[in-house]
Amino acid sequence: MIAYTAYLSGLYCFLIVFVYLRARKINQTKDALDLGLLLMIFGFIGARLFHVFYENPEHYREDWLRVFQIWYGGFVFYGGAICAFTACVLLIHARKLDWKFWFDFYTPVVALGYGLGRFSCYMAGCCYGRTCELPWSVDGRHPTQLYALFWELCLLAVLSILSFKKLIKTPGKLFFFWLMGHSLGRIVMEYYREDFRGGLWWGQSISTWLSLFFLFCSLVGIINLKISVKSQNT
Repeated sequence: MIAYTAYLSGLYCFLIVFVYLRARKINQTKDALDLGLLLMIFGFIGARLFHVFYENPEHYREDWLRVFQIWYGGFVFYGGAICAFTACVLLIHARKLDWKFWFDFYTPVVALGYGLGRFSCYMAGCCYGRTCELPWSVDGRHPTQLYALFWELCLLAVLSILSFKKLIKTPGKLFFFWLMGHSLGRIVMEYYREDFRGGLWWGQSISTWLSLFFLFCSLVGIINLKISVKSQNT
């Protein structure tokens, strides 16, 4: 678990440097780092609390000190994402910032953080998949953590190329396209997973239902952006 903790610490440091370098290019370091700090703090808290209170509350009722034993893992991405997103939206609203710009700014950061974060799941042995006899199986199971890592890095590469070639021009679209791609990838990964993730809702995990919800939100967001652009051009 020392390697797991060290990897996560190094990942956080890497992402902070990544944000700073991106923000320095546009002279927006204060707002960028403030939002980044909220993402890290509330993302960490939300991810941990979702695991503690939804996925495995019985384990922590036996000994509440286990809540603080984070080196054993136990984080839920969507719990952290929802908590961090709420905190950042409040700051953006309070400072009257352009939400489309900042959502796009942090899209590659979140995508990279999620993808590389899945490797820590692989190191910890959590989020494992169903039994598998394919050549790339790990301990006889689908390496769903590595599937998620590969998918997210490919998604980030495609969106980066499209953005660089100016094929994604409308502010906010980069974020919604990422949200769509991430949600689709997550739905597929959830199908192959077999680890315990709390109770099922109508035969599906909570992460699957949240992915479907965010997929719907991404489609609505893209459509609204198109309508907004058309209305501005008329």
